Amino acid sequence: MKTSNAQVAALEDRDDEHTLVQRIALGDRAAFELLMRRHNRRLFRLARATLRDDAEAEDALQEAYLSAYRAIGDFRGEAALGTWLSRLVLNECLDRLRRQARREKVIPMVRPSNDDEMELDAPASPDAGTPERSMMRAEMRALIEQQIDQLPRALRLVFVMREVEDMGVEETARCLDIPEATVRTRHFRARCLLREALEREIDLAQRDLYEFGGAHCDRVVQRVMARLDGGG
Repeated sequence: MKTSNAQVAALEDRDDEHTLVQRIALGDRAAFELLMRRHNRRLFRLARATLRDDAEAEDALQEAYLSAYRAIGDFRGEAALGTWLSRLVLNECLDRLRRQARREKVIPMVRPSNDDEMELDAPASPDAGTPERSMMRAEMRALIEQQIDQLPRALRLVFVMREVEDMGVEETARCLDIPEATVRTRHFRARCLLREALEREIDLAQRDLYEFGGAHCDRVVQRVMARLDGGG
């Protein structure tokens, strides 16, 4: 059977990972820095999706990396290195959430979140680079991130892994230790909820289109009255 280019690339990646792990296990700090730079974006997004706070996600990622460095000698390559690291990050994040939940039982928060109670088992335009366009994209990104943060955690994790990081169903299932069918169900549900939330935001925004009040209203009234007074 002929080996495809994708299969060859996967085998090469595994060989490269094995070499990298061996170097780190021997105390090669440069190799560990390379590992972090390779996986930083995906793992931060995973932590951010879990904790919904940039600073907390960064702290959790750092702790997970320290755990990975200490445990790298136990890595046997049964799963991809990225999957192994993702599990470490998830474990660190979930530990933080459990500790936070315990603290909240002792010291009730002013505005508790009900999120966990809901948890389920085109070509660029010519002016795409203008400051106005950049601001619009930033505002849209902030809106989408805000709505993603409102998703139940179980759905939020799957959505970020599948949509943001473009991870496959199988890899996502391995990282979260859930069946592939559950990944598909949560992904579908997350997309539906996010679409509904964004549609509501757009509907609300449309009501304010071409807003005509305040100074605009006063100016037109004054001009009309002035012309009437002048006989115009």
